[in-house]
Amino acid sequence: MIFGLLGVAPLMVATLSISGHSDREEFLAVVGAIAGLFGLSLLVVGAGFWWVSAGDIRRLRDWRTLTTQAASVTVIGPTFLRSGLVLTVLGTAALLLNQLVDTAPYGSWLHG
Repeated sequence: MIFGLLGVAPLMVATLSISGHSDREEFLAVVGAIAGLFGLSLLVVGAGFWWVSAGDIRRLRDWRTLTTQAASVTVIGPTFLRSGLVLTVLGTAALLLNQLVDTAPYGSWLHG
């Protein structure tokens, strides 16, 4: 979750580099929707892989310890879950920032 929150900093910098108010809102809405959609998809698929390999969960650094091709599910499940969580946090932050930009008063630095 910390990585997702750290991903919000470049999002904020990218948002502030867009000058038009409607362009800024559109950018945040698109980033939020795409990141949220992919994040939730990765969470669901990762949870499925985690459930399938519940007896043997490994980290990405354990990739070299795999002996069969089917054993890669033991690494992919946690990787997809972590990636999905990062994208879900980023998408949520983008949508919340979109609401903040939308309600910002005219002439403020957040309005654009």
